[in-house]
Amino acid sequence: MALAQLKPQSSDQILLVVDDREENLVAMEALLSDSPWDVRTVNSGEAALQCLLDNNVGLVLLDVQMPHMDGFEVARLMRGNPATRYTPIIFLSAIAHTEDSVLRGYATGAVDFILKPFDPQVLRHKINVLLEHERNRHELQLLSKQLDSARAFNASVLENAAEGIVVVNEEGTINFVNPAMARMLNGTVAGIEGTPILDYLETSGIPTSWKDSEFYKHWLRGEAYRLHDASLRAVSGQVLPVALSSSPLPRLQRSMVILALDMSVVRNLYAQLESQAATDALTGLLNRRGFHQALESNLARLDRSGKRMAILYLDLDGFKRINDSLGHAAGDQVLRQVGDLLRSSLRPYDVLARMGGDEFTALLDGLEHPEDAARIAEKLIELVSVRHRVDGMDVTLGASIGIASYPECGRSVDGLMRAADMAMYEAKRAGRQQYRFFSPEMNGRARSRLMLEESLRNAIEQDDFVLVYQPQVYLETGKLRGFEALLRWEHPVSGTIAPNVFIPLLEETRLINRLGDWIFRRGVQQCCDWRPTFGDQVVVSLNVSPVQFGMPQLVEDLRRVLLELGLHPRQLEVEVTESALMQDLDTTREQLSQLRALGVKIAIDDFGTGYSSLAYLRHFELDTLKIDRLFISNMLSSPKDAAVVSTIIDLGWNLGLEVIAEGVETIEQRDWLLEHRCHIMQGFLVAKGLPVAETAHFPAQIDWDVYRKP
Repeated sequence: MALAQLKPQSSDQILLVVDDREENLVAMEALLSDSPWDVRTVNSGEAALQCLLDNNVGLVLLDVQMPHMDGFEVARLMRGNPATRYTPIIFLSAIAHTEDSVLRGYATGAVDFILKPFDPQVLRHKINVLLEHERNRHELQLLSKQLDSARAFNASVLENAAEGIVVVNEEGTINFVNPAMARMLNGTVAGIEGTPILDYLETSGIPTSWKDSEFYKHWLRGEAYRLHDASLRAVSGQVLPVALSSSPLPRLQRSMVILALDMSVVRNLYAQLESQAATDALTGLLNRRGFHQALESNLARLDRSGKRMAILYLDLDGFKRINDSLGHAAGDQVLRQVGDLLRSSLRPYDVLARMGGDEFTALLDGLEHPEDAARIAEKLIELVSVRHRVDGMDVTLGASIGIASYPECGRSVDGLMRAADMAMYEAKRAGRQQYRFFSPEMNGRARSRLMLEESLRNAIEQDDFVLVYQPQVYLETGKLRGFEALLRWEHPVSGTIAPNVFIPLLEETRLINRLGDWIFRRGVQQCCDWRPTFGDQVVVSLNVSPVQFGMPQLVEDLRRVLLELGLHPRQLEVEVTESALMQDLDTTREQLSQLRALGVKIAIDDFGTGYSSLAYLRHFELDTLKIDRLFISNMLSSPKDAAVVSTIIDLGWNLGLEVIAEGVETIEQRDWLLEHRCHIMQGFLVAKGLPVAETAHFPAQIDWDVYRKP
């Protein structure tokens, strides 16, 4: 602690004159009137003592012979009081000096003994010297107090500092250690002082010779040195993480001070944060970052050992349905259950992670053959694909797994993860609830898919899509019912792209939503344009993908388009696939009810190829069933297909629904359908998808006899 600045002594020091004779006091005041001192006079020993207690007196001129209390008694009492113990006294006496009186005066604390009468100049000089001496003594006393206070403060700081503090001399020996440092080292101050500092430094890289250490080298250069990642070895052998910093003391001391900060809490917090950064908070498994770190570490080890491993990339089938219908809390519960199932089924040393959403990964180490990964994948699919109890309800999940083996599928983290991800998507495309190994062909398909997806995005922006219209005709009369709008992609380089290539990709990437409004507007506007030619009963059928059908704004989008373009709702037919209707029955009922309230027709496309239950079908508000072309093409040669077509037609009649046969290519197929009471057909027998310009020339009613061979 810096010393406080000394308070300057007043130039008007008090000079106390004590004499029982008034004339002597007046004479003394006159003698000293032009001096720089503050002269005070009293006429008795008692008054002198009181003045000394009330004031800071610098010098006392004390008469020896006074009644009641002589000068010797006053001096004795002054020396007995701590406040006046060191106040200088000059005895003044009118009688001749005797050896006894002089000795008695000095014995009571006098600094001088002057016989009256005296030389004024000599007295003034003596007073001046003694007051200067007293001022110096007072300042020295104040300085001593301040030094004592500073030492006490510094000692208190060192005693109570939370950081460890040691003073090390140039030989590396500890000269001083504070209690905090002694506690860090599990020792005593006395036991640590005098020992080498190197005995307690555990940090790697510290040399065995003190003069080779960075601490000593920096001290020689007069520089501070910091070591943030250090360790101390306690007397008990325990290792404590610390941060060390050393600073040189003034050269004459030939020492340095080293501060040690206990980093145990910081290191534990850092380790905890590192763990949290690599851990999925929901399941307690590793997260994406943690899995990548584990995979990177395993790859480094396997490169040296030559062993095999495999990555399993698992995606839950049907999880979105649970999340959407039961809520995110229920979805989180399912994810925790799946995480526990996977953890319990894998070996303790296998690495398991949740990558996010409903995707999990597993790192299988020490495999002999790739087939070992396939057996584990089958086991995981079987475990996950069971009923799970959530909030009192049973829900069913599935799992699709992609497998990438090391080193065949890649030697890097990114390469293996990409390969496993592609294999997982291949498993989903193959029908879900199965596994697939990565193959180079998948990589080629993935690149093609990526290029196709980018081309799709460009096609939307550049308006490369067109609608063609396939006529729908009544089987009995040949009257035109309307047209089904079919989406086509005219690629500027590759030409016409098949719908079965790009439509699934539009749905998977949800780009179909960007095209949806354009299809609605273009189709509805075209139907309005047909009315002068075909009348106001002509119908346009627009396909709605499963993604679009699940959108809550579907009905409002259709309502807005119909209102803006002025088309009667009954002239619009919405076609939905059977599988789209069965995804979520509650949502389906609500959506169909709103479409019915809007007034548009509703058709099930590709009926018979899905898995709908007839028990549910009777509750849906529908207008039309469309028989898939697969059954139509084989019904004349396959009794089973003929039975399916006949059953669907009968079902339509019983439910009061129109039935449209798709893919009719021959007059014989048309005659068979008519015989079995099918209402409407569309297919190459009548026309392929027609460009807009050709639709205006299509007859409002066709003559079936024209299609018969002569």
